[in-house]
Amino acid sequence: MNPAAPQRKSIQPMIRIAPSLLSADFSRLGDEVRAVQAAGADLIHFDVMDNHFVPNLSIGPMVCASIRPHAAVPIDVHLMVRPVDRIIPDFARAGASIISFHPEASEHVDRTISLIHESGCKAGLVLNPTTALAWLDYTLPRLDLVLLMSVNPGFGGQAFIPYVLDKIAAVRQRIDAQVAAGGRAVMLEVDGGINRDTIAAAAAAGADTFVAGSAIFGTADYSETIASLRSAIDDRPPVGRQPA
Repeated sequence: MNPAAPQRKSIQPMIRIAPSLLSADFSRLGDEVRAVQAAGADLIHFDVMDNHFVPNLSIGPMVCASIRPHAAVPIDVHLMVRPVDRIIPDFARAGASIISFHPEASEHVDRTISLIHESGCKAGLVLNPTTALAWLDYTLPRLDLVLLMSVNPGFGGQAFIPYVLDKIAAVRQRIDAQVAAGGRAVMLEVDGGINRDTIAAAAAAGADTFVAGSAIFGTADYSETIASLRSAIDDRPPVGRQPA
């Protein structure tokens, strides 16, 4: 699959690759973290699922704390739990650098963003494929990251949903407008079905941070795979591309 990307005109941001530990070998997570870092990872993506908000159960703060000594790059925690506020300070103490949450999992979204910042972490808001962008109307100026799910959350290995490309382009326009008005820059992350066939379209639409699980951890050579992902972005058609 190679979905066509919406055209856009904006300054090309720095590209970040965030391997998702959900697809790593859980018997040797410390080794896996060091291996993907050596291979060129910019972030470590840490998926937290509660078998309540999403239909799967994964890992918690104790595992985050256990990999922190092995992580020389930021740990990017994606909370798929409800309620979400109770567990945010635990992940901050465990070494998270970025904590993202779904608005549907929070009783008061603005308060949850404040709690993440007060805990010493960067704050991200996660939008599922059909979640309205209206959630960003009042929150974008306070966010450090917007994470767009390009699959329905809960399981790894799903196929990229093509219509999310339009959402990526729309969020990129909002971020660029905010920066042009003197506001903060916000990372635009995409998670789900990211591989060499889909990453170029997501980047052309405006994403700058890419979560990849099985596309990395399911290969024999992490360095070659991450380099291949970056190469796919570099090889995309230069639609509206400008120098940074």
